[in-house]
Amino acid sequence: MEENNNQQQLQIELKPEVAEGTYSNLAIITHSSSEVVTDFIQMMPGMQKAQVKSRIIMAPEHAKRLLLALQDNIRKYEAQFGTIKLAQPQQQGEGRTIAPFHLKKGEA
Repeated sequence: MEENNNQQQLQIELKPEVAEGTYSNLAIITHSSSEVVTDFIQMMPGMQKAQVKSRIIMAPEHAKRLLLALQDNIRKYEAQFGTIKLAQPQQQGEGRTIAPFHLKKGEA
């Protein structure tokens, strides 16, 4: 029995300046009924200002696919390298950041 190989292969271009990546230690996520907006921010200890380094806007369906992909990758990472320990447990409904800078709510 032969398999049908009519699928097209997606070619992805990665420019050198994008391949270098951008450091982010804080993410702020907002949404409307039609989009999810994620701002990736670089915040340095002792500095009064934080800079948005990148803003990604997605349809809610794509954001959920990203969530599932991240969960899968974290599960695989922890299976290989051990559990990732967070600085402090988050309370349900509390805002989350990816940086352990203990900020008061509403501050960036």
